[in-house]
Amino acid sequence: MKNFRLFCLFALTGFILAVSVPLQAQTVSLRTLLDRLTETPAFVQQDNDQTALFAAPKFTCKQASSYDRAAVSPTENWFANADTAQFIRQEKNNGRDEWVLIDAEGPGAIVRWWITAPHYKNNFRIYIDGNPEPVITGNIADIVGGEQLTTAPLSSPRAGGRDLYLPIPYAKNIKITCDNLPEQGNLYYQINYLTFEPGTEVESFSLEQLNSCADQLKQVNQTLLARTVSAQDQPERTVLPGKTWNCGCFLSGGIQEFSLALKAEDMACATRNTIVCLSFDEEETVWCPVSEFFGTGVGVNPYKTWFTEVKPATDSGFARFTSFWTMPFKKNAKITIMNLGKQPIDIKVDYTVFKADWSDDFMYFHCNWRQQRNIKTIAGEGTMDWNYLTVEGRGVYVGDVLSILNPVTAWWGEGDEKIFVDGEAFPSHFGTGTEDYYGYAWGTPAFFEAPYHAQPRAEGPGSMGNVTNLRFRNLDRIPFEKSLKFDMEVWHWASTSVNYTVAAFWYGAPGAKAVNTLSAAELLEEASQPVSWKTPLRFDHFELDKAPEGSSVQIQGMGIFPKATWKHDEQLFWTGGKPGDILSLKTTVEQAGPKMLTLGLTLAVDYGIVQFYLDDRKIGQPVDLFNAEGVIRKEVTIENLPELAAGEHLLKIEIIDKNENSTGYFFGIDGWEFE
Repeated sequence: MKNFRLFCLFALTGFILAVSVPLQAQTVSLRTLLDRLTETPAFVQQDNDQTALFAAPKFTCKQASSYDRAAVSPTENWFANADTAQFIRQEKNNGRDEWVLIDAEGPGAIVRWWITAPHYKNNFRIYIDGNPEPVITGNIADIVGGEQLTTAPLSSPRAGGRDLYLPIPYAKNIKITCDNLPEQGNLYYQINYLTFEPGTEVESFSLEQLNSCADQLKQVNQTLLARTVSAQDQPERTVLPGKTWNCGCFLSGGIQEFSLALKAEDMACATRNTIVCLSFDEEETVWCPVSEFFGTGVGVNPYKTWFTEVKPATDSGFARFTSFWTMPFKKNAKITIMNLGKQPIDIKVDYTVFKADWSDDFMYFHCNWRQQRNIKTIAGEGTMDWNYLTVEGRGVYVGDVLSILNPVTAWWGEGDEKIFVDGEAFPSHFGTGTEDYYGYAWGTPAFFEAPYHAQPRAEGPGSMGNVTNLRFRNLDRIPFEKSLKFDMEVWHWASTSVNYTVAAFWYGAPGAKAVNTLSAAELLEEASQPVSWKTPLRFDHFELDKAPEGSSVQIQGMGIFPKATWKHDEQLFWTGGKPGDILSLKTTVEQAGPKMLTLGLTLAVDYGIVQFYLDDRKIGQPVDLFNAEGVIRKEVTIENLPELAAGEHLLKIEIIDKNENSTGYFFGIDGWEFE
């Protein structure tokens, strides 16, 4: 089968990595950094018959942010969440009060900037190389996400956040401040910046330099949006359940573009249960479901970035998934597709290969996947640091795809990223929220796509259901010499259970290894689980029929309460209701003619008085759910039920009042049983 095309790419330049192959010295400038934004995802340069994978000069990447300064250590306020309006210091400049976001010594460059706020009433000032006059002054929304410096996609508002990927180089120092903080109030920010090795020549940013790069900037913005997939239709192969297909093996060089076309009856399960395995020089470095390797999440969710693209199914029924990561190897490579599901899948594979004689100092492409189901969250508190990736050895971190299954409408993503490089005691990347890390804000369930980040899937309502966020790193990649540890806080506003699934992308020198990976048996177990395209609100044997407008229904974890006797430590929790509102739940009567209904109800100081109905027939007397002694579970039995046929019925709950001592109209139930 002809399933690859051969290219010589020796003339390409690119971005990967790191650190030790000496290349010809080049002054870093706005122009040279802009060149990197649209280079192929590898550094491929012929030099004395050797091919280098490393971009000079050597650098580190760190982050300045508004993270809560009360978070001092894992034993002291580690999950503190006041992540707004936190600055390095306050100072006076030319008689103005200004608050400092970053004050970094060079040579270096800012390469990614994210902000959000309820409004944008103040100004940023960017001071470079100790000059008392700012190089740039402007409204914060015009500079980041606006068009004062450049246009989309390098600068754009996205789903509540504002992003700027225009590089800002500096030779000696950079300081960024904002003014009018009392009027502005909240301001969340993240700034990723590089520090080059001493002696690196850097041409500092100026407006004159920006103007001279106007045509280049325009071309970069156009190119970032115009990347196309060159994959061609190849003969298809059917992979039966439990079977494996070895579809590629070749000698010396690298994979530049890798594409799968996939067709199955249940595409939601197919994307998770179909596994991409890639081995280079006899070592497997990629083991990942299609869902996260290509960033689609559950099902087929079309989107496009600079590094990946997902296209919807055509008339032939095949959806296409493409990766543009460069994957080098010295001696050989192998592509294996595994079907862990219960259905046959039809698949086509296409890839481009380039030939090269690699130097001794290069890095392999890695993708590590892990999943943890039923993580218990604590309402309004950080639950745990969930590890994306831990690596021992030398390498570069270049991105990740996060998929969440959230069973409630409440927001799941208050958690901050914490990235430790080379054994740091305190992370050099400490974030302000999971969605902030992915370039949006306020838990928005809106689709967005951009060259370096996207949200291909967010089901709703609210923050409920399957959600996929991704972020790929170009100039903001993170090199490490000895180790890297990436943790993300699990920080949810509800007490419930969530599933976290992540694919972490990195390049590693020979011998570098991920040390937190699941075992082979655990990988197979987790990736073979069935998934749902749409996540209905289900709880045991009933599901939501209808809730009053303006109210909220979610699954709430109850294990944190001292008298925790709820089934599975959870309840269905109805909030926002008022007298006269009716919640309707579906239920099934297995055998006709039951005489009793026993309900597991929650009682607390803020619960209401409710009346129950089966279909539209009132059953029993009103039940007062007030309890002055705290939150407890109580079983209530209703007898003398009306005649019920076997099959589906509606259990309706009407709020009719509240106890005079109650502070609310809440309602909670953990199940029921007909007898």
